[in-house]
Amino acid sequence: MTFFESIKTVFHKYATFEGRATRPEFWWFALFSALVAAALGALNITTTTSGVDGASFFWGNSSDMVGAIGTSTTLYLGTSLASLWSIGVLLPSLAVTIRRLRDAGRDWTNIFWILLPIAGLVVLIVFLSEPTKTEPIAVPPTPAVTA
Repeated sequence: MTFFESIKTVFHKYATFEGRATRPEFWWFALFSALVAAALGALNITTTTSGVDGASFFWGNSSDMVGAIGTSTTLYLGTSLASLWSIGVLLPSLAVTIRRLRDAGRDWTNIFWILLPIAGLVVLIVFLSEPTKTEPIAVPPTPAVTA
């Protein structure tokens, strides 16, 4: 599966939690999502105005340490756009992750490893990197309801 095919597939199955996702499908989409978030995050705009604010320079306020050469203001447009992107791809990312875990022979509940700081992320990456398992996942039987 190519880079663009995987992106197309993930967005086509954006809310499909059944089925399987191959390693290329998952990792190409993860790369695409990270690249878009990084590109959007880089759009922060910094403006510098010249002039000396005498009071802040004399008293040495830490918020205006640039007072001698001008003041600097950052507009966090890129960070806002990257945050919106992350919210927008949350559902497709969850869906492809759960399908990838199923393809690796793991249960969907393994996604909760992400809640454990650092070590949980490492465990989840290892699970997501496992090769495809061809045997079906053992699903516990549901208890029969008798009336």
